[in-house]
Amino acid sequence: MFKAEDLFDLTQTEHAALFDGSEFAWDALKKIESYLAKITKQTPPPRFPGASIGERVIIGAGTVVEPGAMIKGPAIIGKNCQIRHNAYIRENVIIGDNCVVGNASELKNALLFNGAQVPHYNYVGDSILGHKAHLGAGAKISNVKLFPGNIAIDVNGATHDTGLRKFGALLGDGAEVGCNAVLNPGSILERGAVIYPNVFWRGILPANMIAKNKAGVEVVVKRPRGN
Repeated sequence: MFKAEDLFDLTQTEHAALFDGSEFAWDALKKIESYLAKITKQTPPPRFPGASIGERVIIGAGTVVEPGAMIKGPAIIGKNCQIRHNAYIRENVIIGDNCVVGNASELKNALLFNGAQVPHYNYVGDSILGHKAHLGAGAKISNVKLFPGNIAIDVNGATHDTGLRKFGALLGDGAEVGCNAVLNPGSILERGAVIYPNVFWRGILPANMIAKNKAGVEVVVKRPRGN
């Protein structure tokens, strides 16, 4: 339960070594910084006029970085990605092939498997997004509790200390998060799980399940206004 292979197709990343020796998938978050430490200098990318690209950044063939994007590094960005206008990629980010990081989206200490999409006004901190996982516009992943202490997860009915003060979410392969939803720290969406728009989610959503708000929408007759 919550092992990397339970949530992710490890053939859909070139960085599966991050999970070696890990009991739980979230343990890979502790290794991203040291994994990227092997990047000692920037690999000269194609010229991307108007984009700000820092040192120790690797960008794969076919990837486009639009004007206004900022990549601080260290970072590895795969092939055929779209890093769109005003995207902000902070420290210790690994992005697979065919991914999208869009306008006003911010990533920090994160791993994206191939085909993951963070396309519009998203925050992804201390998180892992599986193959073809997708965030709707405005969806946020909160990575820090309001109160002191590490993030804890319920594992087989027992509380387990992850050892992480900052831990956003694990999104399994094909997981979908609707527009303006918020995932609280330590959330886990298993493969194919769906969070509907505007849901405030905390905890574990099993594979192929849907979380939706219960609040109803009232529909009334439109009446003309009086003078």
